[in-house]
Amino acid sequence: MQPRMKNPVMVVPGAMEAAQKLGDAARRAGVPATTLYLIEMRASQINGCSVCLDMHSRELKAEGESDERIFMVGAWREAPYYSDAERAALALTEAATRLADRSDPIPDEVWEEAARHYDERQLAGLVLAIAVINAWNRINATTGQITGEWVEQWIARPEPAGHAA
Repeated sequence: MQPRMKNPVMVVPGAMEAAQKLGDAARRAGVPATTLYLIEMRASQINGCSVCLDMHSRELKAEGESDERIFMVGAWREAPYYSDAERAALALTEAATRLADRSDPIPDEVWEEAARHYDERQLAGLVLAIAVINAWNRINATTGQITGEWVEQWIARPEPAGHAA
């Protein structure tokens, strides 16, 4: 397997730094890191981004998350492993990732349930984190980025690598 091209954020000057800054800002909004990794995994499953799925599942494992929580994120509605707040974040993630799938892309009930669990700053962080992971998914899937060694180098960094994929 070979990517179609080098990752665009490595080609366009300043792109990686800009993407990382937005991801970093979202991570400072007060949403638990594990919730952010879960939403990143779910969006990446929907978008078929192997790089991000690999990265965020490894991050969850590094955070001490159980295999059940990692493996079952695609079936979060039917699995007993997630809190109500995590379920609200996952529902918001799915809606925001699948904008074209319905005439009312983010139903009021999805938004209101998220707002029940997160304050305005945290909601803003969730919205930004969902947008960022969808951008990464689209960059990686479009250019055929390959998981493996590249992900391992990011995971080995001392800071969370979630904003890098």
